[in-house]
Amino acid sequence: MKGIQNFDVIHLHDSRCFQGIIAHHYARKYNIPYVLQAHGAVLPFFQKQQLKKIFDIVIGYKILKDASRVIALTKTEAEQYKKMGVDENKIEIVPNGIDLSEYENLPDRGVFRRKYGIKSNEKIVLYLGRIHRIKGVDILVKAFSDLVNKMEGVTLVIAGPDDGFLSTLKAQIEDLKIGERILFTGPLYEQDKLEAYVDADVYVLPSIYETFPATVLEACACGTPVIITDRCGIADFVDKVGYVVKYDKNQLRDAIFKILSDKGLGKRFGDRGRKMVEECFDWSTVIKQIEKLYEGVARGAIINEKS
Repeated sequence: MKGIQNFDVIHLHDSRCFQGIIAHHYARKYNIPYVLQAHGAVLPFFQKQQLKKIFDIVIGYKILKDASRVIALTKTEAEQYKKMGVDENKIEIVPNGIDLSEYENLPDRGVFRRKYGIKSNEKIVLYLGRIHRIKGVDILVKAFSDLVNKMEGVTLVIAGPDDGFLSTLKAQIEDLKIGERILFTGPLYEQDKLEAYVDADVYVLPSIYETFPATVLEACACGTPVIITDRCGIADFVDKVGYVVKYDKNQLRDAIFKILSDKGLGKRFGDRGRKMVEECFDWSTVIKQIEKLYEGVARGAIINEKS
């Protein structure tokens, strides 16, 4: 923390870490205001819950309380800060951004299909992300199993690295006897990833819990319609440009069917999604919000007096 006293504002990117404890100490010592951004880890969710609760009792609540402002990615995360006792007036909603320059020259349609031997008239349902239980890929497989009984010529593409759930997922697919309709590509990056988005007829993120999934913005930037569960923090934005469904197999199946059955609907969702990321999520827009926040904190925020 050498030289910390020379800064006007400190930005902490985690509410539960050793560095945060040290930064909090010196921010108080030198009366420097700080902004805290938990990046979806406000509440003591999932792993090590008891340890997180103990940390909060010892120092975590104080780190939150002493922040001049906290940044929430979504309205959902703003509510989580409130549950942790943060004053509503200290909460600013600033979403993550996307570098739109990476989506200016998209690959030609058909490249991904040719690479993996998918026919031009085949519909593609795409999931792209970690293959982990929390991502809900198993419920997508169940929904897809029902879907192939309703329509022909559809392929489910599952792209991403195994995060401990791949063997379970493959066993499920084998039990459902739909292995010939599902393609596993492994992880896709850069141009390969863009090719998948461009050729997909719909991108689906069926997560059990998500804070702010970047893949949804990426799909929208490629003009691909999206479907997510209402357990994704970005749902407030997506309900204007795609379908937000319950974590329910039937709702998921029906939403996919609607988009695949109506080319015009998919096109409208895709166009709206592209416009949404251009207007709300371009990094230049997000950076301006953060800079404005820093300026306000530097001018007026006061660290609480030492107790």
